[in-house]
Amino acid sequence: MRIIESCQIADTVAKLCVQANVCVNEDILSALETARAREKTPLAHSALDMLLKNADIAARENLPVCQDTGMAVVFVTVGADVHINGNIDKAINDGVRRGYREGYCRNSVVIDPVRRVNTGDNTPAVIYYDFAPGCSLRITVAPKGFGSENMSAVRMLNPSDGLAGAEDFIVETIRIADAKPCPPIIAGIGIGGTMEKAALMSKQALLLDVDHINPDPFWAGVENRLLERINTLGIGATGYGGIATALGVNILTYPTHIAGLPVAVNIGCHANRHRTAVL
Repeated sequence: MRIIESCQIADTVAKLCVQANVCVNEDILSALETARAREKTPLAHSALDMLLKNADIAARENLPVCQDTGMAVVFVTVGADVHINGNIDKAINDGVRRGYREGYCRNSVVIDPVRRVNTGDNTPAVIYYDFAPGCSLRITVAPKGFGSENMSAVRMLNPSDGLAGAEDFIVETIRIADAKPCPPIIAGIGIGGTMEKAALMSKQALLLDVDHINPDPFWAGVENRLLERINTLGIGATGYGGIATALGVNILTYPTHIAGLPVAVNIGCHANRHRTAVL
């Protein structure tokens, strides 16, 4: 049995909050550079150039890449042989509180969805736990801005709608989103399970590398087809047209009920922020 102190978790979460908000991941930077090299529309090419310059300045100056530093979504995988000494929920929220203060990140969380009083420290985080064999603790902090979150959607399709119906819903969701999620986007898709399982998978799909290839050839083909359809919508980088509406499409699936076909689309902005640490 391995013991991990709660204070170590808080320290790690604080660092991840800053890193995720300041540094765009290498896979995203590479995808943006590829999109810029391919883009022929002048305004869209200029927009991609500015997005890359913005990411470079943020990393060099240690400043948030976007003014909307998001609501902290935290994924935790706990090893079966790990004992946490202390309250892990409190440790994670202490880390978020400290990280958002030290990183000069905007506090965007309100304590009640209707009465709208700001908590003043960007807590509480949204926390998901999973369990796995081993003696490590894996923590991913994914700050989620609501320009992209607000344009995400879940649809409970009928089985008779089939794959064609699912694909049409996904593409239509992104068409309606237009430039609001700050494209080029990453589309996280969850298909199957129940309503909430599909939604959770769609957010987890955003944690995959943007160039991730689905291990199932069938779903890999669906991802490629969707990416092609999305990039013919003409929305383009920050809404200026061109061929780069999306950088990638990642799909996660789960068994479902014979009477259902849940489909969820979680849209990630061009930065698609997340950082991971393993203790």
